[in-house]
Amino acid sequence: MQASIQREALLERREQHSDDTSTLWTQLSLAQKFAASSLAQFGYDLVYIRQSHLGNLAILECNGNAATITIEGEIDTSPNICIRS
Repeated sequence: MQASIQREALLERREQHSDDTSTLWTQLSLAQKFAASSLAQFGYDLVYIRQSHLGNLAILECNGNAATITIEGEIDTSPNICIRS
C-alpha cells in the first residue's frame, strides 16, 4: 500500500518553462499566486509546475536556488528537489 502511494507521488507530469509564463500562472491556485508574488519580490521566477494527484506544485528559481509552493500556498525555500537543466 505504502509503495503504491509513493509510486503515485512519483508519477507526475512536469511542464517546462516557456516564454509565456502567463500560461503557467493560470495553472496556479489563488494561494500559490499570492505566494509566488511574494517570492518574486526576492528575484524568484516561476519555472515550471509539477502536477500529481496531490495537486500542482509550483517550482520557482532564483540564482540557482529552488523554492516550491504547495497548492495551499505554503512556501519551502529549501526543498529536497533537483532541477534539471
